[in-house]
Amino acid sequence: MAWFKRTKKGISTPTEEKKDIPKGLWYKSPTGKVVDADELERNFHVSPEDGYHVRVGSKEYFEIFFDNNKFKELDKNLTSKDPLGFEDKKKYVDRLKDAQAKTGLKDAVRTAVGKSNGADLVIACMDFSFIGGSMGSVVGEKIARAADHALKNNIPFLLISKSGGARMMEAALSLMQLAKTSSKLAQLADAGIPYISLCTDPTTGGTTASFAMLGDINISEPGALIGFAGPRVVRDTTGKELPDGFQTAEFVLEHGFLDFISHRKDLKHKVNLYLDLILNRPLREKIA
Repeated sequence: MAWFKRTKKGISTPTEEKKDIPKGLWYKSPTGKVVDADELERNFHVSPEDGYHVRVGSKEYFEIFFDNNKFKELDKNLTSKDPLGFEDKKKYVDRLKDAQAKTGLKDAVRTAVGKSNGADLVIACMDFSFIGGSMGSVVGEKIARAADHALKNNIPFLLISKSGGARMMEAALSLMQLAKTSSKLAQLADAGIPYISLCTDPTTGGTTASFAMLGDINISEPGALIGFAGPRVVRDTTGKELPDGFQTAEFVLEHGFLDFISHRKDLKHKVNLYLDLILNRPLREKIA
């Protein structure tokens, strides 16, 4: 009967034969829910336990919106320079190289054009993993060029914001992008080309002060942080306690700055449904 009884005390497995649990098998949401990583990916990176929308980047959003994940990337090799010779804890040029090596991205936004539900759509999507999704000259230029592509080819434009704000390493050059992108979006409006702004977690700073709030419709995912200055700065500046849920998507919707909130799995359908309605064209069937 020794097959189910311990015949020797202690752990007898040699160290070299012990196996660690591989990293990335599980995800723990901020509410403490533990989810299988594969299940999370199948559920659009949304925790099925509590509906928490995990922060994702352009790769995942392109997979969601473009049919069969087929698209043509625009201006993919555009990279930032260092005209100010900026240096804090490290040189800006070194910070850029580190971010590019770590993320595999050229900068904090990717732009592309492809079919979404069978119709052309231009998408600009920000990546928070690249220096906090900060907006520098390249981000502004790529958004402006994407808007130009939409304008030239009469294609609707979707911009997915995910940013900590303007990139301080480029100072005034970064702030100039607010005016540049806003003027391009005004040209789309004059041409009657729909522009949809999707605010994801987080959408703050200069992005909120410009293109993120200029959509023909402004939409968001549940629970996203949306604001200009952070809650701590607002609290310290006003000297007042902030209401519950301050700067969450739900709070912003209640106060009139958003048109609707959508679960990530429904985004493609709802965006294309809006485009069909606003462009007065037949409603399309869903395409994977």
